[in-house]
Amino acid sequence: MPIFESHVPGSPCWVDFQSTDVERASKFYEAVFDWQVEPSYDDDGNHVYNMFKLNGHYVCGGGSIPPGHDGHPSTWNTYIRVLDAGKTAQDVTENGGTVVLAPMQVMDSGKMAVFLDPTGAAFCVWEPHKHPGSEICNEPNTWSWNEHLSNDPETAAAFYGRLFGWTYDDQDMGPIGVYRVIEGGDNGGWGGFMNMPPEVSGLVPNHWAVYFTVSDTDQTVALVKENGGSVMSEPMDVPGVGRITVLADPTGATFSTLQPELPT
Repeated sequence: MPIFESHVPGSPCWVDFQSTDVERASKFYEAVFDWQVEPSYDDDGNHVYNMFKLNGHYVCGGGSIPPGHDGHPSTWNTYIRVLDAGKTAQDVTENGGTVVLAPMQVMDSGKMAVFLDPTGAAFCVWEPHKHPGSEICNEPNTWSWNEHLSNDPETAAAFYGRLFGWTYDDQDMGPIGVYRVIEGGDNGGWGGFMNMPPEVSGLVPNHWAVYFTVSDTDQTVALVKENGGSVMSEPMDVPGVGRITVLADPTGATFSTLQPELPT
């Protein structure tokens, strides 16, 4: 199991959730993925954030919905590693995106910012200082894939291509159309763009979905149900990929799981 001490600039380096009930969500993920929670507090003793570990290594994080954002749903976020968050913020606005949270220092860990791309999908960036991001990924019970779902994947892909220099490999996926795989990164390819499924178009906002690798999709589904979560899309087998499903934690944050197809 490789341990990441850094991540390639322009690739995902971290994921976290924002929740209406951090304690409830944290207990859910501890039960489903066997994570260990490491809470952090400010100087006044107020809870700020949870870091999650697997086998002693950082996987992801979770925190509360920020003040002033009442009514915002629980969600998972994708962070892209950058060299200069301030410069990235300028590039975002110059290419048709929107700054939601200007670059801010997070103690001595690094600097973060939150943006919207031209389709309205939110994404975060991370300029690491002492905290490089996830120490393990692409392993069971860790995140492994980041997928942009929107009604205009062409515009989205062009935006990120200009912003991060991403290149793509278009793959014909039959009924669901073209899947645009993002090339490069830490593991060859790490994500992609696809059209929002017609059955949820207009109901679900454009967004970045986070996938977690699991050893057994059906067992994970059972754990999700046992711990108060929901199944948003029943498990299905995707040839050449594996068995996937879309789930939600008890506070409503959606995430996907992937049981990779074994080589024949």
